[in-house]
Amino acid sequence: MSLAFDEYGRPFIIIREQEKKSRVKGIEAVKSNIQAAKAVSRVLRTSLGPKGMDKMLQGPDGDIVITNDGATILEQMEVENQIGKLLVELSKSQDHEIGDGTTGVTVMAGALLEQAETLLDRGIHPLRIAEGYEMACKVALKRLDEIAATFEHDADNNEELVKTCMTTLSSKIVGRHKRELAEMCVKAVLAVADLERKDVNLDLIKLDGKVGGRLEDTALVNGIVLDKDMSHPQAGVELTSHMHITAKEESAATGAGMPKHLQDVKMAILTCPFEPPKPKTKHKASRGWGVDISSVEQFESLRKQEQEYFRNMVQLCKDSGATLVVCQWGFDDEANHLLMHNDLPAVRWVGGVELELLALATGARIVPRFQELNSAKLGYAKSVKEISFGTTRDRMLLIEGMPNSRAVTIFVRGGNKMMIDETKRSLHDALCVARNLVRDNRIVYGGGAAEMSCSLAVEAAADQVPGVEQYAMRAFADALDIIPLSLAENSGLPPIESLTEVKTRQMREGNPYLGIDCNDAGTNDMRQQNVFETLMGKKQQLMLATQVCKMILKVTHFGWIDDVIKPSEYE
Repeated sequence: MSLAFDEYGRPFIIIREQEKKSRVKGIEAVKSNIQAAKAVSRVLRTSLGPKGMDKMLQGPDGDIVITNDGATILEQMEVENQIGKLLVELSKSQDHEIGDGTTGVTVMAGALLEQAETLLDRGIHPLRIAEGYEMACKVALKRLDEIAATFEHDADNNEELVKTCMTTLSSKIVGRHKRELAEMCVKAVLAVADLERKDVNLDLIKLDGKVGGRLEDTALVNGIVLDKDMSHPQAGVELTSHMHITAKEESAATGAGMPKHLQDVKMAILTCPFEPPKPKTKHKASRGWGVDISSVEQFESLRKQEQEYFRNMVQLCKDSGATLVVCQWGFDDEANHLLMHNDLPAVRWVGGVELELLALATGARIVPRFQELNSAKLGYAKSVKEISFGTTRDRMLLIEGMPNSRAVTIFVRGGNKMMIDETKRSLHDALCVARNLVRDNRIVYGGGAAEMSCSLAVEAAADQVPGVEQYAMRAFADALDIIPLSLAENSGLPPIESLTEVKTRQMREGNPYLGIDCNDAGTNDMRQQNVFETLMGKKQQLMLATQVCKMILKVTHFGWIDDVIKPSEYE
């Protein structure tokens, strides 16, 4: 290691293998960063649209994920380049704020950077490019407001919400059942929505799933589903496609063991175990530290004391009026036996998060000690039933009719874990779209129609700008075309011919609703194809993509990351 000085007199340290590294500065460093962002963006281009391809990713522990959700793909990818990580954060921002459009925003950012690279080659300053992009983005956002349509909806008329959710689901693996799943998502959102305040709490919608069955067996439950069963074994109620119980199944649930279907339930939620204190048997009783058992009589006395301890715990629960006990900890076999014989059904090993959700929904107070349990701390649920699945008889609890919560659960079925996970991700996107429409009921038309209309508006506005920024604005317009271009390419259509034809028709007819006919429906009018996107989501895409490009262009210019030392290639 030795000290040296660069051409500006700044000291730097020469370390081992320094001769194997090369140094990139200025515009070349900017271009290298743009190359990294383009590489990440191009990975997602083939996943865009209803005919987009899924990606299969293998984690470090061997787990396989198959998805076409942009945020999930980028999250699972091991991106080491710092600029590539910016695009990963970009998709996360879109996912957290809007919930949908994560692939489109990354593809758009990559296209903007690709156009910026061409402008850099022409000698245009990075700051002027960033300013031109900002001007173009304002024009595009204004154009989106002009072409947006308003959907009036309420609890009884929600067809437009369903159609918008269907557009989101059409590009997912569950697209063949998009109508049924879209209706389910809209019902779930309207069940928890406050339409007066235009607010939706998605935390009240739980997505759960179980391997087995078909996708068609996915059901909307007006309550909470717990992946638990009653602590005493007995055959539960068989799950039907709509979670209804037949008379035959009702009679089967009244056999030996704890009942599996309860009505008008008074629920006690405990965080104390149904077990006696553990005696310390490793120390001598003469020192007062533990229990020393040296005869059968002493053991019998200890067993009777434990039995009495269990009876007191069960009796305290019975005296409070509880008809169901939900415990965070496990039950001793003795306690389980006594609970069953005292007709007190119980559930054990329920997690802390689920306990809190149950307490909020049923109005119960979480009780840390048996002595504090009383009738005022019990919660209420109209129905609690145990349901079972398939030949393996996996069991879950279905809790409905809770007074303090409008919580709902979408219960997903599928042939394997990957299918269930991808269905959950797809339904989450559709739920977010429905939520966004409740917040702001304006929509734009998909299929690349909005992007082409914005592109034409930006090109026209660029003619009125006298400075160098007009080149950046035209580059922004060209970047907007990447969305319809990718849609056509992924659908097996000739991309350039399809884009040129539709864009020419938009200009000639003045119709901003013409897009790429990805589904080969015979018309380019997206109103007839019912392809909608939320205005909020589309505007957020453009703003986020523009901001991240400005960041890369401006930060690299000011010298934070425009001086890159990287390993040189071996001869």
